[in-house]
Amino acid sequence: PIRDHAHDLSRRIFLKSGLTAAAIAATTCRFPLAGMADDQADPAISLFDGKTLDGWIQLQNSEWSVGSGDVIATDLLAKKLTEKSDAVSAFLSDQLDDATKAALAAYLAPSTDTATIVACVANAPCPPSPKARAAASALAKALTKIIAGPSIYDATRFLGVTLRPETLALLNRNPQGRELALLNRMLLEDAYPAELTNSVPTGWIVKDGAMASTGAGRGVICTANDYSHFRLIFTMRHVSGNPDHAACVLFFCTRPAPTEIPLDALAGVQFQVPTGGHWDYRPGKNNDGGAEFTAVAKSAVDPHDWSRVEILADASLGTARMAVSQPPGSTATEILDFKDPTAGRAGPIALQIHNGGLFDEYKDITIEVNPKVDDLITTG
Repeated sequence: PIRDHAHDLSRRIFLKSGLTAAAIAATTCRFPLAGMADDQADPAISLFDGKTLDGWIQLQNSEWSVGSGDVIATDLLAKKLTEKSDAVSAFLSDQLDDATKAALAAYLAPSTDTATIVACVANAPCPPSPKARAAASALAKALTKIIAGPSIYDATRFLGVTLRPETLALLNRNPQGRELALLNRMLLEDAYPAELTNSVPTGWIVKDGAMASTGAGRGVICTANDYSHFRLIFTMRHVSGNPDHAACVLFFCTRPAPTEIPLDALAGVQFQVPTGGHWDYRPGKNNDGGAEFTAVAKSAVDPHDWSRVEILADASLGTARMAVSQPPGSTATEILDFKDPTAGRAGPIALQIHNGGLFDEYKDITIEVNPKVDDLITTG
């Protein structure tokens, strides 16, 4: 069911997801409560009308973290922090651990690799060196830790920094939790406009009647409702990816409270659609699993063409099954099963963008809560 915290989501999350008070009210009436049968309702209920993202919430990792790819001028940022060239840099430098400082020092040290220098001159632009990659990774981890901490804002510290109107608006709201992490991220972006990319607030849009990813970066779009025992059916295709990765659906997820930074991939179980890959994001796991995943059949579909996918899941048993048909409407083949009683939990269902540069599309998304036929129905 929609829990009370859905009404307390931050204004930014509402704006990004397209969720309004009216939409929440409509969603409350429209969706059966998880774990409760409604004999009067149609067996399958639409989760996406092809026009809006009402009933869905976007959560972009870039709001509360920094990835190594977000550091676009490693040399400039490393130099400023090492030299403490301004008040913000001096403050951040004092927060760095010894390992990060060592990575920056190694990166900034004059190179003695003559062969690499010659090769770079001959084949400009030169790809990032191992030391540059290590420095960018260390910076990303350090800044992510700082973002998740207390507010980094101090009027004297940021005296010479031009803050965007949206940064000032968020600052004036005295944010807490996830919004505070977002504020810290935006403050860093304003302090280092040439060194860091701006966080992208929109990972999903409606395009030609489909829910389409924008390629913005890692994150999820999840249902405003929680579900336990359900049949999810949708049509999808993987358009492209650079770097590439299969489209992903998450279930048995952990919903963050409004003030919490979400766990990666909502700590859910991942089915890669329509190919049958998988991953387990539960705390202590973060791997491709073992015996809990069973490849029932090898997928022979082309992920770039439209496929119809059915996922039947039951949190009380910790089970999920996936069947795929291509073209949509043809008899489906069961591709992948999951079983782990310890994994089952009522929670949101999410579509995941594994990394930036991915473009996926979904449409005709329906859900049947407490299915009367507790078996796959698209396999014939």
